[in-house]
Amino acid sequence: MKTYFRFYEELNDFLTPSRRKTDILVEIQQVSTVKDIIESLGVPHTEVDLILINGVSEPFSTLLKEGDHVSVYPIFESVDIAGVTKLRRKGLREHRPEYLRFVVDVNLGKLAHWMRMFGFDVTYAKDLISDELLARISNEESRILLTRDRGLLKRKNVDHGYFVRAKAPKEQIVEVLKRFDLLNLISLCSRCMNCNVSVKEISAAEAIPHVPPLVAQSYSKFFQCPQCHRIYWEGTHYENMRRIIADLKRVYFESQKELSE
Repeated sequence: MKTYFRFYEELNDFLTPSRRKTDILVEIQQVSTVKDIIESLGVPHTEVDLILINGVSEPFSTLLKEGDHVSVYPIFESVDIAGVTKLRRKGLREHRPEYLRFVVDVNLGKLAHWMRMFGFDVTYAKDLISDELLARISNEESRILLTRDRGLLKRKNVDHGYFVRAKAPKEQIVEVLKRFDLLNLISLCSRCMNCNVSVKEISAAEAIPHVPPLVAQSYSKFFQCPQCHRIYWEGTHYENMRRIIADLKRVYFESQKELSE
């Protein structure tokens, strides 16, 4: 049975060069769903936002027929297609950006560190290495799974996930901020780096017995994790992070400008 597939925009990242931006003839030997074929070609279903079969929007479970022409589209950045797509029970756009939560693969530890530093709710642990557990956390806690493992994103119970293209941590955080429109939601050092819970401001009197003498003399504003009781203050690292954020914003807006030109 012959079918024809075409993938659009960044979905071509997952294809071999000869299959990019062109119609792909796929000969199917047995009854298959459109999701099965999309993933057999290397594209995780979490990257797909719309499937048109012969011009009609269809779900992942649609069984393919002889001569079907399938158009596969990525997540739309600026167009809301919630009323058209039939792929998910609940679209990512139904979540307000400030309520987006993440679970990060163990191989993206530096990205997880950056995201927590910027105030985002991120589940991450060095011993969280089970693909099954990562997928379950993503599904049960409605967390977006960030990974560079395509196979992990192909798991049936992963509804919202993203394949991080960049390899360098700084490029990864810019990519994620851009992809989920998070740049203006950064809340620097508002979350415990160890526990991932929001820190609370405490008085200098409460903090001083537990911080180094020089810190006690130099700072008056302190925060504490209500879970592990670690104390934070806006030291030199905080100013360094502000400069890094300014640099990230510059890189981010430059990339946006390039896209619009």
